[in-house]
Amino acid sequence: MKDNPELYQKMDRPRRLSPALLLLLLLLPALTFSQRLEQDHKLEKALSRLVDTFKGSVGIYVMNLRTGKYASLNGDSIFPTASIVKVPILVGLFDQIEQGKLSYHQPMIYRDSIKYGGSGIMQHFKDSSATEVSVLAHLMMSYSDNTTSLWNQQLAGGGEQINKLMDKYGFPNIRVNSRTKGREEIWKKYGWGQSTPREMASLLVKIRNGEIVSKAASDRMYRLMTKGYYDEDALAQIPPYVQAAAKSGAVDASRSEVVLVNAPSGEYVFYVGTKDNADQSWSRDNEGQVLIRKVSACLWNYFEPHSKWKAPLSRPAH
Repeated sequence: MKDNPELYQKMDRPRRLSPALLLLLLLLPALTFSQRLEQDHKLEKALSRLVDTFKGSVGIYVMNLRTGKYASLNGDSIFPTASIVKVPILVGLFDQIEQGKLSYHQPMIYRDSIKYGGSGIMQHFKDSSATEVSVLAHLMMSYSDNTTSLWNQQLAGGGEQINKLMDKYGFPNIRVNSRTKGREEIWKKYGWGQSTPREMASLLVKIRNGEIVSKAASDRMYRLMTKGYYDEDALAQIPPYVQAAAKSGAVDASRSEVVLVNAPSGEYVFYVGTKDNADQSWSRDNEGQVLIRKVSACLWNYFEPHSKWKAPLSRPAH
């Protein structure tokens, strides 16, 4: 059978799209995006009622990962992260592991010259104690260990390198300020780190979805974030049998928490940030911590209205 040149010419000829079809193709991404990011005004009103009398500034961002609906109160304003900055530090650490510059079980030697006070237990290690990178990561995320966190920041290449990573992933407002060249003045205002509620919540979603560093690295980071010791605020308002990844942060004038809940009816993420708090006490009744518990309880009841579980009214035994 001989080739038919005219047949090939007809087959190779590009087909023209009708104007209507072309318009639909152009609008499709925008339509999908708008459906995926529908604002939940009902939820925003409920959250607004919770923060009405708060003596300080509040930022909240919530997204239902199943429906794409979100609620935002000052969600694009910058807040101090305090220890929540350890999430981008964790990303920086795993980026170094992914590049082969570190290994997850790499042996390390603790020197008490790097000891730093506040939360955590490594400050109580004896000088020359043997440890490893995985222990540093676990202590940073579970006990919010300050000594290991500063060590991890150094291992990750420093604040400048971590900030470049945040830019790479589309988070220009997530920043490490402490011990970071050029950020000395902003450190005086926001402390160790800063973020908007929307960006830090979105970073956690990307980790959950396997989109940060690599799928394997994201899975390991997410797993680390589900094993926190500090579970008496936002997490206390979620049933203990429901997994949640979380990180909290606290300094005198700020209380904050980011949480992603693997809820039965659909996962949701939220960030509660506060600053300029009038109540700077270090008790469980601190106004900022009470607000975080109220927001978490509100969200659980909103997204899981048929749940019969209720948070215990009594406090844990001291």
